[in-house]
Amino acid sequence: MDPDTDTSSPFPETADIETSNDDYATRFRGATGAWMLKVQERGVMKLLGARVAPGATVLDVGGGHGQLAHPLADAGYKVSVIGSAPSCRHRIADLVDAGRCSFEVGNVVELPYPDGSFDAVVAVRMLTHCERWPQLVKEMCRVSRGPVITDYPTSQSLNAIAPALFKAKKRFERNTRHWTLFRHRQVREGFAAAGFRETGRYAQFFLPMVVHRALRCRPLSALLEGCCRCLGLTRLWGTPVIGRWERAD
Repeated sequence: MDPDTDTSSPFPETADIETSNDDYATRFRGATGAWMLKVQERGVMKLLGARVAPGATVLDVGGGHGQLAHPLADAGYKVSVIGSAPSCRHRIADLVDAGRCSFEVGNVVELPYPDGSFDAVVAVRMLTHCERWPQLVKEMCRVSRGPVITDYPTSQSLNAIAPALFKAKKRFERNTRHWTLFRHRQVREGFAAAGFRETGRYAQFFLPMVVHRALRCRPLSALLEGCCRCLGLTRLWGTPVIGRWERAD
């Protein structure tokens, strides 16, 4: 079977298989999609760069979507991606083939690496779709000798009404799927159980992302979000949140 299309996996958590395919990537197509990814990239790089310099080893858990692997490699980090199936390599094949990133198929909630194998661990689009997210958090913390950076959508935002609007969101986006909304305390407690504490946070958007997809106007979206950020609304009620977590001792 062509590894680019082989989605078979023996593992219990495979949320990244869907986020690594071409259909999922259409959620970020066009100028508005590129802008949303740039906001995410800016947040991750801000939190990571404050602790880990380029040249360090970074594990991107479930990163076959390439949303972080490409900018991390461009910034000079030594990137490793682990995915749940061979198909998760497809969208980062250019990096892997060029030797700028490594890829391995493995269990994301039982990572096949010794303790402290990487200078940092990152993951986006994972916690919200992973049923065993506390185990995912525990494993990311175990294999990192530095920070863990991950994102999550929070109900402490306008996303609180998202469940009621899911059917409408599904009709508009078509390829959306069910996800978990977190309270900040839930995530803090999950990391605390692994001996980590929050040391940085970056909220991405005040308005729900589906609003920006519906507007299809990057300048307007950027203007609206810029105003919300200046007013402090994004810091207080923004989502998804990108958090940085480090050992508490």
